[in-house]
Amino acid sequence: MSTTTERRYVCQFGHNEPISQVFLASEKQLRPNRNGNLYLQLQLSDRSGAITARLWNASENEYRAFENGDYVKVDGNTQLFQGNMQLIANTIRRARPDEVEETDYLVLRTDEIDRMATRLAEILRTIRTPELRNLAECFLMDTEFMAKFTTAPAGMKNHHAYKGGLLEHVVGLMELVLVVAPRYPRLDQDKLLVGALLHDAAKIDELSYDREIAYTDDGQLLGHMVLAITMIDDKVREAERLAGEPFPKQLVTEIKHMVISHHGEYEFGSPKLPMTLEAVALHHLDNLDAKLASFTQLMIDCPNVESSWTQYHTNLGRKLYKGSGFRGQGSGE
Repeated sequence: MSTTTERRYVCQFGHNEPISQVFLASEKQLRPNRNGNLYLQLQLSDRSGAITARLWNASENEYRAFENGDYVKVDGNTQLFQGNMQLIANTIRRARPDEVEETDYLVLRTDEIDRMATRLAEILRTIRTPELRNLAECFLMDTEFMAKFTTAPAGMKNHHAYKGGLLEHVVGLMELVLVVAPRYPRLDQDKLLVGALLHDAAKIDELSYDREIAYTDDGQLLGHMVLAITMIDDKVREAERLAGEPFPKQLVTEIKHMVISHHGEYEFGSPKLPMTLEAVALHHLDNLDAKLASFTQLMIDCPNVESSWTQYHTNLGRKLYKGSGFRGQGSGE
């Protein structure tokens, strides 16, 4: 159990606030400043978000005192710098086990993940096309796949970048499919549901997430869309063995096309542009779910807690309007 009586979460930090808490450490770097002196930079996170921390005049020993993925006890002060909150640390050390309450660092609780896994199976079992239902069952029956699928994040940073995030993203996307597909009679809902399941499924092997979130060697060299093709081929062969008959080749091709085109544009990593109704729908629904999750997190993480507006985001070319719903509120409660 944690020895602290009340935790303040990253999303609740204000300017020039003293901090003495345990965080999850990642992305540590030992860097020189303009004068050649070394400082330690790292990301500190809890279940509400992350903050960049710096320890000035750091030594090699301080850099090696903990690893990425460790829980660390940090003493320091927050500082608002160029529109972003950062933490200037006085000391950083590896936390003792009695100082760590792991639920402080889990965005999704175990019961929430279990509920979403149940919903995933419920939706997939609404599929009426026999071949696609059998294919979905092959994934659901694979305990190793499901263990990874319900644990993996959906990405490094942009959206659903936490354990269980992949499952949350996919179930959210499937719920969108159930709403949108009936509005367009020429859309094949069964194909679209399978596309939603598989479009990011290979992130279970593209990313490592036992400790910190990072790319695996296969993830760096191949990426999740290439890895997915092998995954689909393996499960198609399994579905053929179980059914005792061949899987329609055209259907396999259309499923693979949805996966490799779901980023929508060549510059965003798609080797092909969406060319079927289901691929077009998957791209836009996937983008909707990802963008809303990403923008919501930016509003939650915004250090301007008393303002209706976020700071200017250079990569977006805009500020975001929060309205009154995000002012003075944190997500750590």
